[in-house]
Amino acid sequence: MKTISLTCIAALSLAACNQKHENLKYPQAPVDTTVVDKYFDIEVADPYRPLENDTSAQTAKWVNEENALTQAYLEKIPFRKDINKRLTSLNNFSKKGIPSKHTDGYYYFYENNGLQNQSVLYRTKDISADSAEVFLDPNKLSEDGTVALTGISMSNDDKYTAYTISRSGSDWTEIYVMDTATGNLLPDHIEWAKFTGAQWHGNGFYYSAYPRPENGKEFSNANENHRIYYHKLGTPQSDDVLVYEDAAHPFHFHSAQVPENESALFVFGSGEGLGNSVMMKKLGGTNSKWTVIEPSQNYEISVLDVIGDKVYFYTNYGAPRYRIMSAPLNSPEIKNWKEVVPESEGVLVGVDFVGEDKMILTYETDAYNQAYLYNINGTEISKIELPSIGSVGFSTSRKHNEVFYKFTSFINPGSVYAFNPADGTSKAERTVTLDGFNPDDYVTEQVFYTSADSTKVPMFITYKKGLERNGKNPVYIYGYGGFNISLTPSFSANRLLWLENGGIYAQANLRGGSEYGEDWHLAGTKQNKLNVFNDFIAAAEYMIDQKWTSPDYIVIEGGSNGGLLVGATVNMRPDLFKVAIPRVGVMDMMRYHLFTIGWNWASDYGTSADSKEMAQYLLDYSPIHNIKNDGTKYPAIMVTTADHDDRVVPAHSFKYAAALQASNTGDAPKLIRIDSKAGHGAGKPISKVIDEYTDMYSFIFYNLGIEPESVK
Repeated sequence: MKTISLTCIAALSLAACNQKHENLKYPQAPVDTTVVDKYFDIEVADPYRPLENDTSAQTAKWVNEENALTQAYLEKIPFRKDINKRLTSLNNFSKKGIPSKHTDGYYYFYENNGLQNQSVLYRTKDISADSAEVFLDPNKLSEDGTVALTGISMSNDDKYTAYTISRSGSDWTEIYVMDTATGNLLPDHIEWAKFTGAQWHGNGFYYSAYPRPENGKEFSNANENHRIYYHKLGTPQSDDVLVYEDAAHPFHFHSAQVPENESALFVFGSGEGLGNSVMMKKLGGTNSKWTVIEPSQNYEISVLDVIGDKVYFYTNYGAPRYRIMSAPLNSPEIKNWKEVVPESEGVLVGVDFVGEDKMILTYETDAYNQAYLYNINGTEISKIELPSIGSVGFSTSRKHNEVFYKFTSFINPGSVYAFNPADGTSKAERTVTLDGFNPDDYVTEQVFYTSADSTKVPMFITYKKGLERNGKNPVYIYGYGGFNISLTPSFSANRLLWLENGGIYAQANLRGGSEYGEDWHLAGTKQNKLNVFNDFIAAAEYMIDQKWTSPDYIVIEGGSNGGLLVGATVNMRPDLFKVAIPRVGVMDMMRYHLFTIGWNWASDYGTSADSKEMAQYLLDYSPIHNIKNDGTKYPAIMVTTADHDDRVVPAHSFKYAAALQASNTGDAPKLIRIDSKAGHGAGKPISKVIDEYTDMYSFIFYNLGIEPESVK
């Protein structure tokens, strides 16, 4: 059992600082020193392999002891309760989603009155009315708010509504069906579905599911044989018809799509390449055969819709920044595609059809959104003027010309607008104000800094106006850098606590994301992955060089692939950061592909089984395997994970935390926070979100030596 000494924080405002030393006695993790894996001729010890067994008594004992240690540490922070109170207040504002108009005459929208664990789905026939009726309240699906509504799919005649739920944050999906008019629940119930919704056709729907998992291994074993089924309403799941499987590729995902006119069934395959395969067969006839549109997974291809006798595609085939193509429904193969909207300088990230002959295209330029109205033939009509630099999402339909959109930014909680395609004007339907928060007090600027290989990387910086560049401002740097995911401006009520206490929030748009299309993505994958870490390190160095801050005031945080980012960069440059929060991170790069859907990440990471060179590259940055053990001072670290995370299994964080605690990395605390009845993050109830951020900010401020003024 290793003991460290936590030096009292030298902060003038901390009344709790009394020059006493606090001893942290880390629990003894279960160890097996005989475990050594061989990757080609590279031998790698894995002493914490027992922690991969998340159902063992040893692991349960260690988890309980770690949580007890972490909670005892956090409870001693004098302002923790006040932070919780302030975060609760900041989150207590009405949040309303974008209305969606359906053929039953209702507008449907989500709204949260402030502190509801899950947002409620409402409907109204008068969008300007102050009240609406509850259509589906997921808060009634569980007492503690841990059942989340993850999707809604109405039949094309709006007669039925299928909805998907997740329990305790798991990726496992259940499907239920309601009568839309009455709200009555039908007997239909689908289990062990995953990464799917309901695609309606006739008197039923298509969905994707896995075979029932082994008892006790529901959240850890590798998922194999993703299949597509058709469920007919009123029948048990056991009678569902198997529509498609690919036994030769058990680690592929398969998903179905049926266009609004129900003319065809499209099946997409993914999980091996950087994109997806597509095949199609016509519906409504007999003995229809599959037509392979694209057999490889080399390109991203989405079916936008079938309109008349044409299929419209959104793709990066021949266009790293994406474009729109069309093909005849009778011959949709890629060789027959025709260009509708060519590739542009910005990255095309959204296509929404409006009425019979228009569409709205959303582009990403330097990591923020711009939107344009087009004719369906690909001719630009006008630019849609947005309030400022930020992010936008649209709600449209081919059945009518009403358009709504929601705009958000780092300082805009989310404003809903109605857009008139006839004259190109927007009208604010609903703006949000927060008590005690004035967006005019803050500013967001975009900078471009230079990474290690001279690449220019964009970064958004948000802070309170009037902040001085004195080298002592606390800076919170957030990044992701992977899987073609872009970080555009977004609003967080929890982040306001940081900003109102003089903190700077910096969001770096690292390579590996989609900010500049597929080339930017590929520049951060496989044996280019070090570019991502270097981009993140360069972001911190920029903030120091520009006199905003210094290493004693820098906090870094990231989740999932971003947790890997934090773990790797701490190992590379522990001198650069004061606090690090790796959340639900991928920490064992040698074995990640062996759990749940980890194999699906190989297109970004490569695997230790690919080649000796790939195995060595992964080993050289894998967070677990590169923790220094020579007295090098590491920042204060709090790892976070959850017991129902079946995306990045908690074993990653367990083994990483155990290795940290056993290594000689200085006196700063190395803790792990393990949540219960929670998963990778999606659908987490607001009460748990507030509790998590309470602990994160308490840990951060305490280890920065800062007592937040706004919580007093």
